[in-house]
Amino acid sequence: MNMLRRTVLTYLPALGVSAAAWAQSGPQFPSRPVRIVPFGTGGGPIDTLARAYGEKLSQRWGQPIVVDAKPGASGIIAADFVAKSAADGYTLMMTMPLTHVNNAILMKLPYDPVKDFTPLTMLATGGPMLIARADAPFNDVREFVAYARKQNKPLSYGTWGNGSAAHLFGELLKRQSGADLMHVAYKSEAAAHMDLFGQLLDFAWANPSTARTHVQAGKMKVLAVAGSRRVSVMPQVSTFSEQGFQGFDIDSWVGIYAPARLPAELQNTLVSALRDITHQPEIQARLTAFGFEPLANTPAQFTEVLKTDYPRVAALIKAAGVTAP
Repeated sequence: MNMLRRTVLTYLPALGVSAAAWAQSGPQFPSRPVRIVPFGTGGGPIDTLARAYGEKLSQRWGQPIVVDAKPGASGIIAADFVAKSAADGYTLMMTMPLTHVNNAILMKLPYDPVKDFTPLTMLATGGPMLIARADAPFNDVREFVAYARKQNKPLSYGTWGNGSAAHLFGELLKRQSGADLMHVAYKSEAAAHMDLFGQLLDFAWANPSTARTHVQAGKMKVLAVAGSRRVSVMPQVSTFSEQGFQGFDIDSWVGIYAPARLPAELQNTLVSALRDITHQPEIQARLTAFGFEPLANTPAQFTEVLKTDYPRVAALIKAAGVTAP
């Protein structure tokens, strides 16, 4: 049974005006709490980022921000909830490509990732890391492939969902290397890592911030990072491309959506706030710590990235041989 974790951020700063003056100013957005639905489970990377943005939005608007995780089904439950919410600016989604690109290619969805949403801004870009236990007998992708080919059994790996970037890259590695690799989907990154450390998995994938924490604790090693460039949080980790493996240079991202048919004035209000917050040093440091590179583009630029990503991800899915679960 899925557990609903709701974090209510109630930091309400002094508004600098009297209650009477505020009441006389007329209705304005927001006049009540705003909900952010994050991709993934409560306490996960996107949930944590949503709470960080929620606190800043609360400070800016003088209203509570409710971070309402709805995990399960590779983000479909959360995305469908937002798609069917009122287009009044009070329900937003912070998500990754899985809900709006990968899933749309792999399966029939209860929502249309284009028609049912208003893109606001792509906050940051990044990529997942291929990881193993610290005592694994390999240190990079080439050594891993050589090791995997010598085994008499499949090597299992865990990700945070079918169709996720980690799953696609794992299957692409399987095809390119000829190694026998077996995917195991989990509801969260943490659950996969628990089984990795318990020796129930042979290797896995991780977000850079999680990888850094476990590397510093002496529990994990990183073999490579997917995406177009190294990440600043772990600059010593080379990309797949640098190690001679092609097709792994598609960047992941974190973006914010609202339901479709959002009025233009509300879209402008939300985009302005989100972009301003992303440019704050504290938030940039938080994004960097999670292994993302801050971006905060415009809705038009966000849409253009999606148009570019869609055929590249479709090609990756075909190359990796991934099908709907």
